[in-house]
Parts: sequence; structure tokens; C-alpha cells
Amino acid sequence: MASLDPLARREFLQDLMEAVAEQGLSVVLSSHLVADLERVCDYLVVLVGSRVRVAGPVEKLLATHHRLTGPRRDPDTLPAGQQVISASHTDVQTTLLVRTSGPVLDPAWTVSGVSMEDLVLAYMSQAAGGGRRNRHLEVQK
Repeated sequence: MASLDPLARREFLQDLMEAVAEQGLSVVLSSHLVADLERVCDYLVVLVGSRVRVAGPVEKLLATHHRLTGPRRDPDTLPAGQQVISASHTDVQTTLLVRTSGPVLDPAWTVSGVSMEDLVLAYMSQAAGGGRRNRHLEVQK
């Protein structure tokens, strides 16, 4: 799909989803074009270095991941139920992508949702200690 122009990719995905709906098919798509896939996929598997970093229904994954922005602080001070997936800092601000099943109650944080692309990039960056090779993304419809 990557070599197709944007309009052709959109038409291909639309035709594919029509076939899925009409025939009850399951389709596995492997791509680095996350923005295109976000519209059509309902299950996500992120592989980095041949290892699963995160997997699950897209809706559930997006509901349990949040971007937190607030005054600079050490991510280790977060409550135990908030797993830090990625962190960035300036002199005065910290931005985190966290996974949590509960609400973020600390009023110091501004909480916002994340896109599937944000989620994928965070997990790929988290595993970057193994280098930039062998990163792979699979999504299932």
C-alpha cells in the first residue's frame, strides 16, 4: 500500500473494508502507514524486534492510554497503576504517555487522549534501546 498515492490507498482500504463487511473476512494488515490504518482497524499488535510490545482492541488501547502534560517532575512519582510508556521533558514541563485503567486524579496534570499513531510511536520509542531495526507493526480487522 505504501507505494500507492493517498487517493488510491483510501480507495483500496474502502474496497477492502466493504469486502470484510460483506463476506465476514478477517484481514491482517502490516504497515508503517498508521494514519491510514487507524480508520479501518479494530485490533492492534505492535512488534518491535520480533517481540509484541502491545496488543489489543484499538478502542480499549486508546481508552487506557493518556497524554499527561504538567510541571516538570520525575515519572517515578506517579501512582503504581500508571505505567509510563514514554516521557519527554523541558526545563519546566513534563509530557508523558501513560497506560492506566483508572482515572488520572492529580490536578497538576492536563490529561488528553492519544491517537493510534501516538500509541504506536510511543511503544516503538520505548523499545528503541534495541536500535532502529526490526520494527514492525501489524493491525487486524
